[in-house]
Amino acid sequence: MRPLLHPPPPGGGRAPPPPHYPAWRELFRGYCAFYRVPMPEEKAELVWSWLHDPDHELEGLLVRDGDGTPVGLAHYRPFARPLHGAVGGFLDDLFVAPEVRGGGAVDQLLARLRAIAAERGWNTVRWITADDNHRARSKYDQVATRTMFVTYDMAPDAP
Repeated sequence: MRPLLHPPPPGGGRAPPPPHYPAWRELFRGYCAFYRVPMPEEKAELVWSWLHDPDHELEGLLVRDGDGTPVGLAHYRPFARPLHGAVGGFLDDLFVAPEVRGGGAVDQLLARLRAIAAERGWNTVRWITADDNHRARSKYDQVATRTMFVTYDMAPDAP
């Protein structure tokens, strides 16, 4: 069964519809579990609120199965690229339920994100993934160019 994508409507929309919160939450929980990051309910509520806040940069996509059940998510946002004098899109989170992987859901999400980038004039869509995320990297190698950049995280000073 080919997945169906819930994209933002042309010219507007930025988030999955409110009735999809429980399904989105379970997908987000699966994403957090994959990366071994706790997901208390407060975090889910906060991220969901960002998706529905027109003043927040984060936007989201859901892909649904033929029955309309959400089976995958993507969270993305614009980011400035001063070196290039351009704006790009950053894909923060991408997750497809394990039981439907290989069925085209990730292709639908990435294709819609590529179209959004074109619509908005972004000159790239960038994301990171874990080095040992071999299945995802196999797909990413088919649709994008791996960069040679190494990423770092620096904690802020304690208050």
